[in-house]
Amino acid sequence: MSEYAAVQKSSLKLKGVGDISAGKKKKKKSKESKHRLEQVVTSQNEEEVKTKKVYLDKRTPAQIAFDKMQEKRQMERILNKASKTHKHRVEDFNRHLDTLTEHYDIPKVSWTK
Repeated sequence: MSEYAAVQKSSLKLKGVGDISAGKKKKKKSKESKHRLEQVVTSQNEEEVKTKKVYLDKRTPAQIAFDKMQEKRQMERILNKASKTHKHRVEDFNRHLDTLTEHYDIPKVSWTK
């Protein structure tokens, strides 16, 4: 029993947990540094507004017409999909499957061929 006499019988101690080591405390920033930071941000925003150029559309008339038609078709597709209910979509899909050939059928094989 003397081998076990030197064993510690306390709970496991973990680093960073407990009253003694609460971790590093954060430094508080002064109000002056916040104020300086706000001034820098506002001055940068003012410079950006002054230097910002007006956007010029460099597309050709054909490109503009193409984009308009694409938008129009996309809106039609969205409205078409939104108008159908789930039940109606399932019925259309079943109708489509009925028109397809049944590729999983076993073809007839003739031995006399």
